[in-house]
Amino acid sequence: MYTLSPYYLLFLFCLSICYNCKVQEGKRDQIKIPQSAKKDLSVIDLDQFLYVKQNLDSDLFSSEYEELINEADEALKNGPYSVVNKTKIPPSGDKHDYISLGPYWWPDPDKPDGLPWIRRDGEVNPLTRGENTDIEIKGQMFRDASSSGLAYFFSDDKKYRDKALQLLEVWFLNPETKMNPNLNFAQGIPGRSTGRCFGIIEFTGITNIITTIEVLELKNSMPIETSQGLRSWFSDYLNWLQTSEYGVLEKTRKNNHATWYDVQVASILLYLDRNDEAKQVLEDVKTGRIATQIEPNGEQPHEMARTKTLSYSTMNLRGFTQLAFLGTKVDVDLWNYKTQNGAGIISAFEFLKPYASGAEKWNYEQISSLENARKGLKQLFIRAGSQFNVPDYCKVGSIEGEKANSLLYFCR
Repeated sequence: MYTLSPYYLLFLFCLSICYNCKVQEGKRDQIKIPQSAKKDLSVIDLDQFLYVKQNLDSDLFSSEYEELINEADEALKNGPYSVVNKTKIPPSGDKHDYISLGPYWWPDPDKPDGLPWIRRDGEVNPLTRGENTDIEIKGQMFRDASSSGLAYFFSDDKKYRDKALQLLEVWFLNPETKMNPNLNFAQGIPGRSTGRCFGIIEFTGITNIITTIEVLELKNSMPIETSQGLRSWFSDYLNWLQTSEYGVLEKTRKNNHATWYDVQVASILLYLDRNDEAKQVLEDVKTGRIATQIEPNGEQPHEMARTKTLSYSTMNLRGFTQLAFLGTKVDVDLWNYKTQNGAGIISAFEFLKPYASGAEKWNYEQISSLENARKGLKQLFIRAGSQFNVPDYCKVGSIEGEKANSLLYFCR
């Protein structure tokens, strides 16, 4: 009987190890390293981030940084969050599906069962909130993940990194707890529909999640399998946005819903390094959104038709401002773009400018706090002044004696 030499067996063993190493190396070579981890952030100015980090102890940023750390410390005590924890079961029977109810819809008092619900624009029905739906825990998860990611970036404290990773993995990736990448049952209306296209706007905060992910990648603090898993989830969600019945319908809306739909799509495309597609989406904003939503005098007629005219005009213009900033990433100038009749993002700011500065009083319908709406408008002027270097807008948005009110958007 032929017996293999012990030295030959050792040779074969070492050869197998080398082969396996080559196989694993080949697998690693197939992994696409996220571009955002190498050069920039998709929806935020990385240079601004780095400037803030270098000047955290300055009078400009110290109080905001302290507030961020306090928020991140609170986040350490919270969560993790999951769509499977809600009490209501979606029409699909799958608790992994996100579900919410239209906020401005109420039981019909003239019907014994209240069905179908009726609309009361601008009035939030408390029945649409709570543990029976996902909207509140989604908001809390987005806030906690964002504050944790930012706190880690600025402080380098790994406890915030660990919290951000936990929140991301539980919400998006873990098989037992992850959310399915769709909004089929968002903003349903009892007695009318199980979901609507308008529910897509509830995920505008997904852009903050993108920043959290990219911050962790930028600092080489995210496992590659987590990075790949998140990109897979976002790719599937993007596909749903672009091809589903509700996604296609939301794209055709004429008001803030369409603006914020574009923000989500363009942001995700940039995050996925599909820049050419993002550029086309942003080019289409010129004729598809600006030309149809902003008048030559800067008024936004679709938002002025609401019961909270200043709030909605500000919210829609915030979306346009974000789209304009995303355009700077792919050489699309939306900030300075004007239609043939002179309408543009700047004209929308100019229309609101005297109300932000206090030179004129807002006399249009506003059923919620006008003071809070004006505060949000002033913050938007700070953001635009910061992102597009418009000192006059910084002046309009600032409050005398106030330091920076954001670590993300500030005027120097």
